[in-house]
Amino acid sequence: MSEFPQIDFKRSAPGLLGAFCLALGLGACREKEQGGDWAGQKVPAQGEASSAPAPQSAPSVGPVAPAADTSDPSRLRFVAYNVENWLTIERTENGKLTSGAKPEKQRNAVTQAIVSVKPDILGVAEIGKEEDVRDLQKHLADAGWPMTYSYQNHGADPTRSLVLLSRYPIGKTVKHENLTYRLQGEEFAMQRGILDASVDTPVGTFRFIGLHLKSKRDVQEGDEEEMRRNEAHLLRRELDAILSQDPQARLVVYGDFNDTRNSPSIRTVQGSGRDPSTLNMLPLRDSRGEYWTHHWDFQDVYSRIDYVMVSQALKESVDREKSRVVDGKEVSGGSDHRPLLVILKK
Repeated sequence: MSEFPQIDFKRSAPGLLGAFCLALGLGACREKEQGGDWAGQKVPAQGEASSAPAPQSAPSVGPVAPAADTSDPSRLRFVAYNVENWLTIERTENGKLTSGAKPEKQRNAVTQAIVSVKPDILGVAEIGKEEDVRDLQKHLADAGWPMTYSYQNHGADPTRSLVLLSRYPIGKTVKHENLTYRLQGEEFAMQRGILDASVDTPVGTFRFIGLHLKSKRDVQEGDEEEMRRNEAHLLRRELDAILSQDPQARLVVYGDFNDTRNSPSIRTVQGSGRDPSTLNMLPLRDSRGEYWTHHWDFQDVYSRIDYVMVSQALKESVDREKSRVVDGKEVSGGSDHRPLLVILKK
């Protein structure tokens, strides 16, 4: 097994990590390639909203059949999905390290998985720059399911970001700042930050809070579990502020938490069951009644590390019978995660 060299992460570029991320004995989401989870100095979160169409030069999705628009005005279909490195990084192909975009075959598979469930709103983790967002939008449009509106959020990680795509105009967005914590006397920034965007829909207004917590991969600066727990506390701080100001806020908190159900980070985000700010975790399952959302093929480990939670004001608006973990052949080959589908009603 490869070992990490002694690297000064405070001075080295994040891209130096990618070649050494293979074969770690961990059962949760990995940044497998270059530009992975690293602990740099604070980089302020940035976001930008856009309704511009995707560039026409992006590749098409080929065999994916056009999707019929079956929107139900009394239902909103929300999907949370870690699309696994839809960005340009160093990748291992045929045993060689090369730099390139996510392979077209995998992009087509991700597109097919999304189109198969026809989301009105899509929360994406592990996407890169603005051109990568446009590329995903182009793939979806070519498949007959355009998602015109987007809001992208960047944290301290210069490589991976969060984006919300929507078939409805995106309204108010909030830029969360001061997302830093101290660990062993050093200051660290929340790697992917917090995406915060509201969307007015025929079913009502919803506020989407997206995140992608620190991975399970070890780094030299500190314990990955402590880093993830600190990021979870930063999110909880922001959620408490939101719900204190507006206890009836209709929040959908979603993303790749990189931790299992009873971990300290998950409990921190969800909150105490006795507190009105406690979030309701949706017990999403697939067609076989299984909860897992991520498959680490190197160790053949299946884990539930992706979640959707809703605020108290929204818990009665979830169609729990139809909300699910998306499975089937449509979700294979594109990502190491499975999409989560949540149906919201009036």
